[in-house]
Amino acid sequence: MKTTITFFILLFSATFLFAQTPVQSYFEWTNLPFTKEELSERRDNLMNLLAEQGKLGVVVIPASDGFSFGETFRQADDFYYFSGLELPNAILVMNVENQSAIIYTPERDLRFENGSRVNDFPGRPLLNDKSITEKTGVTLASIEDFSIFMDAESKKANTVLINNGRQGKIRYASDAYIATYSPVQVLLQALSKKQPSLKHENIYDAVANVRMIKSEAEIEIIRKAATITVNAIKQSAKKIKPGVDERYLEGILEGDFKINGSQRLAFGSIIKSGPNSHWPWRILATHYNRRNRVMENGDLVIFDVGCEYEQYVSDIGRTFPVSGKFTERQKEILVMETKIADEIIKFLKPGITFKEVQTLTNSIIPANAKKYMQVGLFFGHHLGLSTGDPNISTATLKPGMVFTVEPWYYNHDENISVFTEDMILITEDGCELLSDDLPRTPEDLEELMKG
Repeated sequence: MKTTITFFILLFSATFLFAQTPVQSYFEWTNLPFTKEELSERRDNLMNLLAEQGKLGVVVIPASDGFSFGETFRQADDFYYFSGLELPNAILVMNVENQSAIIYTPERDLRFENGSRVNDFPGRPLLNDKSITEKTGVTLASIEDFSIFMDAESKKANTVLINNGRQGKIRYASDAYIATYSPVQVLLQALSKKQPSLKHENIYDAVANVRMIKSEAEIEIIRKAATITVNAIKQSAKKIKPGVDERYLEGILEGDFKINGSQRLAFGSIIKSGPNSHWPWRILATHYNRRNRVMENGDLVIFDVGCEYEQYVSDIGRTFPVSGKFTERQKEILVMETKIADEIIKFLKPGITFKEVQTLTNSIIPANAKKYMQVGLFFGHHLGLSTGDPNISTATLKPGMVFTVEPWYYNHDENISVFTEDMILITEDGCELLSDDLPRTPEDLEELMKG
């Protein structure tokens, strides 16, 4: 009897020690925010546009590398847009001529594998997970077969159609000793070595034309990201006072982002006060301690911030008086700057061009302010999966476009800088202010600070 009990104890112990945690499927870990039909329409839109332009090669879109140093995985924008998937280390291929789409994927997600900790890493199959194809409408193939496919395309001297991230010639990885390369540049470098007879063509314009127009599903996600950002700025504004440092306000803001569902930042939060407020983010970002100034009475503090929700971003800006009250000169400048923003927003509607927006803006900036307010194409940039979403500067405005309007005023002579940034959605008969719930006038901004 004792022997039997001992046997079962040992058997139970062995089972416990060597039991494998159940394998997890892809959709147990993530969701698909878009329907199969919408994803198919996106791919069709791109392939149809390329066919109209006489470009009949193969579109190749790489995913992001799945390995990280602790940060959560973020999919490459184009791969996510056309597939809706977070698959790592995969490649989406669309054949324009026969209107087909296929994803070459690893058999298993290597992030879920660890031979020395089998019970902690249950594994995650990708290639043989039929639910992925069922939900997205895209066939899966082994990443091992991608090279075979490209060899066949190479023999046909076919053209690889690829979005190189901006207009103009393809930008390849350089031979610099230190550089950061995009997944596209890494892929192009491999293709150049392994299939040198393939031609490469930049299809940035085609991708931009498709991605510039947001679907209803995309707009709802962007609207949510805007709402999260508006609420976080409101909470942070209540904490502004002399003696508080910029990084403390970042903590309030970014904590509120997470409380309300944002998965990550759209970009490093820019909260800058006093003399810091006179410098663009690119300069401030070169100095870590430049982003942690203690605010003083009389300062203005500028928020230029955004969160990310379901991979879509927001970008909103406001200017607050650290003392809780604008000086007359500060108020005068802010009223002038927001009046310019109001005029731009009132002008926006389908059928006009960004060049016309630029012309209008140049005409309404007061002569004595032009020195401090240089206009590029227009005071703004497109939003979507990034704060620099693909766009065509000569495009005509259409319903579904989302971009910012952000006239800024940097005056180093008087040490006054103000900034107001709003998110705009072009509608059928005008535009909608997605950040409308955030005060813009000096009086309302002061009131907001009182909490």
